[in-house]
Amino acid sequence: MRPGRVRERFTGRIAGVGSTSGVRVVVGRWDASPWGGFADVMLEDPSGHRVLLAPTERVRDFVAATYSFDEQVIEPVSVTDTPDGWQVTTPSLSLRFVVGGRTPLGAALGLVPARIATSPAWCGLVDPVARVVMRGVRTRGTAGGDRREWYGATSMSSVTAASGSWRGTDLGRLAPVDPPCRFGFSSTPKRPSVTSVVTTIERPAD
Repeated sequence: MRPGRVRERFTGRIAGVGSTSGVRVVVGRWDASPWGGFADVMLEDPSGHRVLLAPTERVRDFVAATYSFDEQVIEPVSVTDTPDGWQVTTPSLSLRFVVGGRTPLGAALGLVPARIATSPAWCGLVDPVARVVMRGVRTRGTAGGDRREWYGATSMSSVTAASGSWRGTDLGRLAPVDPPCRFGFSSTPKRPSVTSVVTTIERPAD
C-alpha cells in the first residue's frame, strides 16, 4: 500500500436481484465495517437512472464518493431475515426474495480459505477469470475519489424468487440482472444471487 493511504474492510453479503419491470437492485448487508453494521441499496431503473438509498449522511457520502449515481436518498434501510430469504424495506422500496442453495461457483469459492480469498492479492489474481466467467463482474478495479477496490467472495447462493415495489410500482417477478448495473467498475452476477464478501477499499488518508 502506498504512503498516505488507508484501507477499510466491509464484511457482509451483497444481493443482486433483477425484475421483469426492468428494475435491478443491489443490496449491501454489512455486518462489520468501520462504522458498525448497516445496509444500503443501489438501484437502477429501466431508463438507466441510478439511485442510492443510504441510512445516514456518513454512509451516503462514502458510497457516493466510491460509486456513481444520478440520485442519492437518505432514508431508513431495513434488511431482515424471513423463513426463506430476506425482506428489504425502505420508504421507497419493498423487496422480498427467496434464497436457495449454494451455486456451483459458491461451492468452489468455499474451497479457498477465507484468509486467502479475501486478500487483495488473491482478488487481483482471479480478476481475469471473473471477467470471463461472469459478464460484468470484476474483483478489483479503481473507483471514484482516487480509490481502489477489491471484492473477496467466500460463498454464493442463488435467489429463486422475488417480489416487491419501487416507489409504488410493482417490480414484477424475478429476472436476471441484465443489463449489468452501472454503479462502478463491477456489477453483480447476471444470475440473481447472494454473495458473502469482504470488500476492501483503499483511499487517500483524511
